[in-house]
Amino acid sequence: MAFVNENFLKLKQSYLFAEVAKLAAAFKAANPDKKVISLGIGDVTLPLPQACIEAMHKAVDDMADSKTFVGYGPYEGFDFLVSAIAKNDFALQGIDISVGEIFVSDGAKSDTGNIGDIFATNNIVAITDPVYPVYNDTNIMAGREVKIIPCGEETGFAPVPPDFHADIVYLCSPNNPTGSVIKKDLLKAWVDYAIKNEAIILYDAAYEKFICEDDVPHSIYEIEGAKSCAIEFRSFSKTAGFTGTRCGYSVIPKGLTAKTRGGEKADLNKIWYRRQSTKYNGTSYIIQRGAAAVYTPQGQEQIKATIGYYLENARIIREAVTAAGLECSGGVNAPYIWLKCPNGMTSWEFYDELLNRCAIVGTPGSGFGEMGEGFFRLTSFGSREDTLEAVERIKKAF
Repeated sequence: MAFVNENFLKLKQSYLFAEVAKLAAAFKAANPDKKVISLGIGDVTLPLPQACIEAMHKAVDDMADSKTFVGYGPYEGFDFLVSAIAKNDFALQGIDISVGEIFVSDGAKSDTGNIGDIFATNNIVAITDPVYPVYNDTNIMAGREVKIIPCGEETGFAPVPPDFHADIVYLCSPNNPTGSVIKKDLLKAWVDYAIKNEAIILYDAAYEKFICEDDVPHSIYEIEGAKSCAIEFRSFSKTAGFTGTRCGYSVIPKGLTAKTRGGEKADLNKIWYRRQSTKYNGTSYIIQRGAAAVYTPQGQEQIKATIGYYLENARIIREAVTAAGLECSGGVNAPYIWLKCPNGMTSWEFYDELLNRCAIVGTPGSGFGEMGEGFFRLTSFGSREDTLEAVERIKKAF
């Protein structure tokens, strides 16, 4: 008889966004005459940048001709994309990251979940709360001990290094779900913590292109010493609308190590390459051509316009809910507005209230952890038309 991994039985019965979608679908079925506006799941609505579309069309044509056909690619990504990443996302920002330290994948969600494969299950993992559920759930699946770093209003929902030891720390800036950021001084404190504790920071920078303020790092490698203690994850999903085409990458510096049980140092860059070459056959050539087009002058101009569109939506939502007398944060360096539920409501009570009174779908904060109870996440990824209509409904209702 086969035995199940019982750690999966410790998870909540339903993934947060699946539960939100299920309830929204039930409301739509019961109210077919109402237009339901979703400000819930963080999916984009604008199409891919034209530069990416053209590059993908060209790549499809490449696959139709034996002279230009491409089969299996390098496990770490095609050089045309990896080189563009190294130059544009790092070298031009004064950060020394080589092509051999970049691994292209099908997205940051996959990487932040899969990275646990290269770490032992007896590591103590520190996770912020509120938190993107994938960090917590994948470590529960593996059977690791998880310790919580509470991130409340008193710190602006930013994580402060704890007084306990952790071997692995997950950080996300700009943060999903709160929209908070980790500024330079605080990120330096985290790097110092990791070095002191011989810990590894898993730094999710999927939303870094939304950063507007000067004192907010775009990369953890802007901090001295970070290459000795951090892995960074990035994504094209929100930057260039690749939620349906899937592409992202991880940075694992050469020389970054973790210890074996015998106390020897093991090279994480080499181990991740071994993991990827065994379990992953690489992101498709067509998608990588599209991602590389992000770094062309046309692509850069187009993604800037896209991000500006979503940040303007965020401003509209933030100002509208504030005018309605509701407290909120976020929405400045991030596409998420973190709303405080009114009148002492729980997160799911407010979900029902917003859905039934305004026909608007959001995400209950309690789904992101205990510290999220009493809060609610709205996203700015809707169309401008829907965003404006949604805020008018909120202002009338509250």
